[in-house]
This record gives sequence, C-alpha cells and structure tokens, in this order.
Amino acid sequence: MNRKGLYFMIALALGGAGAVHAQDNTAPATDDGHHPAGWAAAQSEKGYDSRWYIAPTVGGFYNDTDRHTENKQVYYGLAVGTFLNKNISLDIFADRTSRGVDNRYGGGSWTSTNVGVAARFYAGSWTSWRPYLLAGVMGSRHQDRIQPGVGSRAWSPAGELGVGLSKTITDSTDFRIEGGYRYDWDDKSQPQKDGYGDWFLGVSLVARFGAAPTLPAPAPAAPPPPAAPDCSTLDSDGDGVNNCDDKCPNTPAGTIVGPDGCPQKVVIDLRGVNFKFDRPRVGETDIAKSLAVPTSDSIAILDQAVDTLQRYPQVHVTVAGYTDSVGKDAYNQKLSERRAKIVYDYLTSHGIDASRLEGPIGHGKNDPIDSNATDQGRARNRRTELQVQQ
Repeated sequence: MNRKGLYFMIALALGGAGAVHAQDNTAPATDDGHHPAGWAAAQSEKGYDSRWYIAPTVGGFYNDTDRHTENKQVYYGLAVGTFLNKNISLDIFADRTSRGVDNRYGGGSWTSTNVGVAARFYAGSWTSWRPYLLAGVMGSRHQDRIQPGVGSRAWSPAGELGVGLSKTITDSTDFRIEGGYRYDWDDKSQPQKDGYGDWFLGVSLVARFGAAPTLPAPAPAAPPPPAAPDCSTLDSDGDGVNNCDDKCPNTPAGTIVGPDGCPQKVVIDLRGVNFKFDRPRVGETDIAKSLAVPTSDSIAILDQAVDTLQRYPQVHVTVAGYTDSVGKDAYNQKLSERRAKIVYDYLTSHGIDASRLEGPIGHGKNDPIDSNATDQGRARNRRTELQVQQ
C-alpha cells in the first residue's frame, strides 16, 4: 500500500482534532446545564448519559492497491447507538462508498454498502477529550463493474479496528473523530483476490434524543438541632433537685430525697424536749413555761425541727403528745393533747404551714419510751413527737 496516503489520513485526523479543541476553548462556560461541565454534573448519580443517539458520519478511505481503484474515496454513513455504561457505547451503523476503478484497468465503479455493529471502549472523564478503541463487524454488499459489461453483486463479511477521540460539546452533542483499518473478505469482485484492507478516517457528530437529564433539586438543609436546655433549670422527676445534681433520676412522685436527689428517710428527733410534771396547764400558750429545765435546750431542739421542715417542704408530720403513767387515764389523755397542741402552735408560729401537720394528737400514757418506775424514765415519757409520714 502507498504510505503517502496513510500519512495524509493521520495529518487530517490531527488537524480536525485541533480545530475542534480550539473552538471548545473559546466557548464561554455557563452554569445553565448546557455547557459540558453542567451536563456532566447532571450525570453524577448514573455516571453516564444513557439516551439513544444518532451519529451522521463523513470520512475517507485510503484504498488497498489491490483494488486497482483510485487511492482515496469519500464515504458517508449513519449510526444509531447508546452508552451501555460510562466507558462502553454500542452503535448499529450503515455506510457507503463508491470507488472509481483506475482507467488502466478498464475504468468503471465499485460500490460498497456496509451494515454492522461497532463497540467503542472509552477512557477518561465526560468533560475532557476521551480516547477510545473501536471494534466492529459488518456485512459488505459489493456492486462493481470493473470491466465494460462485466460486474458482480455479492455480500461478504468484514471487520474493523481503530482508535478515536470523543468530546462532549453540549449536553446533547458529542464530536467524534476516528481512524482505523477495515478488512473486507470480498472474493467475488476479482476472482484472483481473496480480500482487501483499507485505511479509513471518519468524523461524526453525535446527537442524543430527548431532554437532557438534570440533577434532582437538593434536599433542604436540615435545621440545626435545638440547643439542649441547661440541666440546672430542669427537674424531670419533680423532686426539687435539678437534673445536674440529681444522682437518682426518675424517683417516684412524693419521694423524700436528699440534696443529691436520692431517696432519704427524714427523721425529726424531739428527744430532749421534755415537759414539767403536769404541764402545760389548761389555756397555757407559752411553751417555755411548760418545758423542763434547762428550757433553752428544749427550745434549741424545736428550732432544729423547724429548720428541718423548712429544708424538706414535701415532708408531712404528725404531732403527737404523751404523758407518764402518774394520774388517771382521762386526765393524762387531755394532758397529752395539750402537749401536742403547744408544740403544733410553736411550729406554725415559726413558719410551718398547718397543711403539713397532722394532729395535734394525744396518746396519754400509751407507748412509753422508758420505764415509769423512775423519775428519769417518767421525765422522758413526758414528751411530744414529730412522726414523719413516709
């Protein structure tokens, strides 16, 4: 074969690629989805554009010298195809060329119509020039008249291999230029020949059908989570201890808790608050006159009880009075009630709400805490208790 024709084809391919590249660099970039960059962004989920396309093609053959035709002929064709994935496309194509037989061999024409399938294997990104490999198979229909009055019509198999470059120029259009070698197993046109190998170069404009895919609208940004409330302002279990300090959350309602929020048994001990014998008298309201000496000790204990009740506002108590065993039962009952009442009045007069106090209740000589056989024991039995309601 003549190498000058092959060099011409390569120069034509490089020149065409350079022209399209220069045109692409002068096009203004936009963000409206029509520039290749915007279109490529719309393919981000799938990775490629799967729409069907048509590709009209025009090119030229550098013919096998065994054909005895002119060296170069133009061919034209049309392909329909789609991308199977981002790197492989498949075309069904048809093309046609008419070769003029060299006058030295009697003149005439040699027409070839080819129908086949071609696969292209791409590398690179959609937004750049993409090199690819080409492989195709086809059937070739020959109609020739190599000598006056002599001709043939027949089909033969053919195949091609090649390389190419592709560039996306809009969201629905690609430019494609490719060159390669096509071999035709035609053994009918010239009985002494078994086939012909021709070099080819072609340029295609790929046009996709339908609307270009677009990116879905971005989901609205999630609002920032609300700021967590300050735990020092919260008391989830309602026990009077804030969540920061509460080491026992979710205590049942009404549970008496300590400063750490954990259940605590409150004991209000009035031991040491002892009454003189047969006091208080009927109508007596000054508790100091009824208390055993030293009176200040008993008052201090009562004041501690007031402080405890103020620190634990959820605590309720029963105010109960008792006597020793000296005297009649009926008298002792009344005396125990007076003792409970005078302590009850002391508490309410020092700021304890009456709704937190049950009573006053008198138990007479019942439930002694010491022996009534001694003076010391009887003195201890003359008492008042604050019985915490748990």
